[in-house]
Amino acid sequence: MTRNARTASHSFTVMSELILPSETNTLGNLMGGKLMYWMDIAAGIAAQKHCNTVAVTASVDNISFSSPVKLGDVLTIEAKVTRAFNSSMEIYLKVWGEDLRAQHKYLSNEAYFTFVSLGANGKPYTVPELIPETDVEKEMYNGALRRRQLRLILAGKMKPEEAGELKALFV
Repeated sequence: MTRNARTASHSFTVMSELILPSETNTLGNLMGGKLMYWMDIAAGIAAQKHCNTVAVTASVDNISFSSPVKLGDVLTIEAKVTRAFNSSMEIYLKVWGEDLRAQHKYLSNEAYFTFVSLGANGKPYTVPELIPETDVEKEMYNGALRRRQLRLILAGKMKPEEAGELKALFV
């Protein structure tokens, strides 16, 4: 472990919001764009806690909604770094809705965001290593390289034949 290495728990961030009428659509559900805004903030906080520099959004993976978050419910976003690369970090987010009156908590969605650390000159800056501790963290850490390679292929920054981790999935 390097001197500046950190655990996922170091970056763990929890953010909650009460869903108000101005944040819902005509069906009384939280608007997706507002949720993505809050997810970006939570992911940014987790990234900056890990690297102690300014960190900016580089990519957002697929965001699929399992359940809508309703007017009057409480939204809770959990975010943490799952792996650090050179200057980028993958952040996993889990979003919960909660109807406090009915005492019912439900999963709304999950997603991965990628953030890049920037130094004082505005250029990418090396981030500390991430040390996974739990079995779940180790599984997410190991899968992060495959997810990264897929992101780079989809962005046209890597050729499929260069993605060694993905070859094993298809050969």
